Amino acid sequence: MSEVNITREPVELHKILKFEGLVGSGGEAKRVIADGLVLVNGSVETRKRKKIVSGDLIEFGGDKLHIRLTGPVGPEEQE
Repeated sequence: MSEVNITREPVELHKILKFEGLVGSGGEAKRVIADGLVLVNGSVETRKRKKIVSGDLIEFGGDKLHIRLTGPVGPEEQE
């Protein structure tokens, strides 16, 4: 299981799949979600804009991602 650190929540499900490299594009992420191939907290999730928060578990294609909030990025860290 991989830990995925986010700096703000919520994050849309399709964005996590894309940014973590589980799919090749945002369009592919939306398609696999719509096809019922993604589980969130053990249940099939078909909403591509499902709001993901700290503590959620995402499963897709044999990969498991545990979402963890690490805190907001301060203004000095954004540059």
